[in-house]
Amino acid sequence: MIKENEQKPVVLQVLPELEMGGVEIGTVEIASGLQKKGITNYVASQGGRLVYDLERMKVEHLTLPLKTKNIFKMRKNSKELAKFIKEKGINIVHARSRAPAWSAYWAAKKAGAHYMTTFHGTYGLGPWGIKKLYNRIMTYGEKVIAISEHIKRHILANYKISEENIRLVHRCVNTEKFSPEAVTSERMIKTVQDYNIPDDKKVLLLGGRITRWKGQHLLIEALSQVKNQNYYCIIAGDEQGREEYVNELKKLIKKYELENRVAIFGKVLDMPALMMVSNVILSTAIEPEAFGRIAIEGQAMGKIVVASNHGGSLDSIVDGKTGKLFYNNNAASLAEAIDWALSLSPAEEEKISKAAIKNVKDNFTKEIMCDKTIKVYEELIASDKKND
Repeated sequence: MIKENEQKPVVLQVLPELEMGGVEIGTVEIASGLQKKGITNYVASQGGRLVYDLERMKVEHLTLPLKTKNIFKMRKNSKELAKFIKEKGINIVHARSRAPAWSAYWAAKKAGAHYMTTFHGTYGLGPWGIKKLYNRIMTYGEKVIAISEHIKRHILANYKISEENIRLVHRCVNTEKFSPEAVTSERMIKTVQDYNIPDDKKVLLLGGRITRWKGQHLLIEALSQVKNQNYYCIIAGDEQGREEYVNELKKLIKKYELENRVAIFGKVLDMPALMMVSNVILSTAIEPEAFGRIAIEGQAMGKIVVASNHGGSLDSIVDGKTGKLFYNNNAASLAEAIDWALSLSPAEEEKISKAAIKNVKDNFTKEIMCDKTIKVYEELIASDKKND
């Protein structure tokens, strides 16, 4: 990819912290991909559980209070980052979140390094668009990565940026973890026991944080309209203190007399195994997902995926071929899609399963994401030559 005599990228990824989350996991995945390609790279954050993964890969981590929004601390962070950039010979600073992006931008300018960003979400604009001033740092990159067509459209609609500077690089799924072959029979047996899954019904799974915008209430309403009664539905995810919403969901289950068909569980410890013992994976978000990792993971597992027809799902699902899309925030449409999934013949299920797995392997692997990101880094390095 990089010729022997050409300058190589030396990359610093900057983010608030390294706890579990899409941005954090993506950062570690890129760090891993760069290491495998022999590209020197570093990560700066205020720390977290995933620092251990970097240490195992021998990727150096710089610990700074980068989650702060205090302007004085942000300025101090920028000085520390600039010093680190110069010491390590870093030529590309890649910011992945707004608060640390300001520090990273100032540091890159001071140290003479390239600055780029990844736009991970539709950051809130606030009343009268006042937050645009804060958010715009994510558009200051010489190159700006959008993680889906939905995010790209959002950037172009809300910020003054040339489309020529935006690069579409979809997030990925870890196919070493999310694949039918990766889940042992022991894990499947334990999951069936843990979730009290009946062996005579098809299993519907809605995984992810339990929060209103993820649409758990929409699913329960839809299930009250589903004609095919041969199902057991699992709603599983971290409640994150939203007891009021959980109680609302329980009342809806009781209202529609679904107590024997729908169960709510907390945080999922083994999502691949839970997906493996499920038949249909649901993504019912009533607000657009920036990318929609669950829909990709479900396809990687060879499952029938039913998802809202907006946001990142439009990038990842070929309607009727690798999954099924329903009209956003429409319980009747979701009920129809679930009935469609439950009524598929074994041959039809197998055909969709194979198409879904192929879709992921062709478009959404870690290797593809890393290769596309490295190409963006190489573009920045090549621009130095043009300017000489």
